[in-house]
Amino acid sequence: MDILELRRYCLSLPLAEECTPFDETTLVFKIGGKMFCYTDMVRFDQLAVKCDPDEAILLRERYPDRVVPAFHSNKRHWNGIAVGSDLSDAFIREQIRASYRLVVGGITPKARRQELEELIEKTGLPEE
Repeated sequence: MDILELRRYCLSLPLAEECTPFDETTLVFKIGGKMFCYTDMVRFDQLAVKCDPDEAILLRERYPDRVVPAFHSNKRHWNGIAVGSDLSDAFIREQIRASYRLVVGGITPKARRQELEELIEKTGLPEE
């Protein structure tokens, strides 16, 4: 997966937006104003995704050196995933979708969250 494929995939998720709120090289993808993925556009060797804390531990144990606590984020809730490693693009997309769903589930107020969930249900999430 290259940076353009990552961008294309993240923006294919319903209502996903991109921005560079931290600096000119950190690309952030959001849903409902909340981050679900970020990466460095210049040094695209890792991306960060939000993850259930228990799942984060399992992934780090299963893929040591390729799935690690994310840099500059809450280490309990964010994983850094090595890009260009032996992890498949399908695995990376799966982690992005899981992060997206997790972030949508935490959006408040509840009415806004339900609105987003209904839209996602109607349009569906891309698999590949």
